[in-house]
Amino acid sequence: MAYLQQIADAIRQTHGVAATHLETVPIREIFQGKVAWEGEVEVFAVEHPSGATRCYGWGYPSDADPKRTEFVCVLGLGPVTSPLTAVQAAIRAQTSKRRE
Repeated sequence: MAYLQQIADAIRQTHGVAATHLETVPIREIFQGKVAWEGEVEVFAVEHPSGATRCYGWGYPSDADPKRTEFVCVLGLGPVTSPLTAVQAAIRAQTSKRRE
C-alpha cells in the first residue's frame, strides 16, 4: 500500500474521517540546539466534527519491529495550525507519556 494511502487510512482509523492529501512539507524541529525531529509531514484536508479542516501525518519505523511503520496523525485544532506545530504537539505528547 502506498505511503500516503497508509497515512490516510491511519487518519480514518484514528479520527473517523476521510482525508485528502494536499501537500508534503519538510520540517526540521530544533530543541536546545539539537535536531529533535526531521522529516516530511503530509498535510491532509479533513472534515472533522470538531471543526478541524486539516490533519497532519507522518510515519516512522516501529521501535518493536523496524520493518513495520507507525503513524502519527494530528488534527489541526487549537495550537496546531501548521505542520511544524503538529510536530511540536506530537513531541510534547510523547514526552508527557514518557514521564508518566
